[in-house]
Amino acid sequence: MLEVTCLSAWYGEAQVLTDVSLAVHEGEVATLVGRNGAGKTTLLRCVMGLHRSLEGQLRLDERDLDRLSPNARARAGIGWVPDDRGIYASLTVEENLTLPPVVSADRAWPVEQIYEAFPALADRRASMGTQLSGGEQQMLAMARVLRMGSSLLLLDEPSEGLAPVIVQRIGEIIRQITDHGVGVLLVEQNVTFAATVADRHYLLAQGRVVEQLDNAQFQAREHELLEHLGI
Repeated sequence: MLEVTCLSAWYGEAQVLTDVSLAVHEGEVATLVGRNGAGKTTLLRCVMGLHRSLEGQLRLDERDLDRLSPNARARAGIGWVPDDRGIYASLTVEENLTLPPVVSADRAWPVEQIYEAFPALADRRASMGTQLSGGEQQMLAMARVLRMGSSLLLLDEPSEGLAPVIVQRIGEIIRQITDHGVGVLLVEQNVTFAATVADRHYLLAQGRVVEQLDNAQFQAREHELLEHLGI
C-alpha cells in the first residue's frame, strides 16, 4: 500500500532522515519506534506532503506521490491524525465528522457505523470540540479519516497523555480499522502499547531505520527496547 524508498529529509542544513525505506501493507499496522528527535514525525509529514525538503521516493498503491500536494494526497486516500489531533474546537462532534469530503465512497464509513464503533462519540455527537476529553478527541480524529474513506492512516502518538483504559480502547479501535483493510503507519514511543497493536516495527535511531522486527521479535526484546529508548 505505502512504499517509502531511500527517503532523506532536512530542516535547513540539518539532516533528520537518511535513506529510510519501509512499507505498509493493506490491513497492517506498522510502527515507527524511536526516541524523541529520531525523525518519526518528520517521516509522517513527508508522507503527507507537509515537509518538502526531501529526497527519495514515496508511493501509494504504486502511485508516485512526489508531486502531489497534501490536499491531493488526502484525496488519494491518506488520512492524517497529528499528535495535536486537529479537532475543530468550534464545531460539534458530528460537524467534525461530516465537514471533510468523502474521498472514497466504497471505503467511507457511514456516520452511524462510526457511532457504533465509537459509542463515546455517539453520546457526545452534539458536543463542541472544546468539551471533549483527550481520549474523545483522539477517537474523533481517527473517526474523521474513516468517514472520509482513507485507505492509509498516519497516526502520531495516539496514546500520549491518555489514561490506560483509553489507550486500551484506542488499541482495539486500531485493530478494528485494519479488519476493514485500512493500513496504519503508527508513530509510537510507548513500546508496550505498540506491541499490542502492530504487526511489524521499524526502529528509528538518528534518522535511520536500524532494525525491522516482526511483533514476536519485538515482544521478546521489549525490555531491551525500553532501555534503548530511555523509557
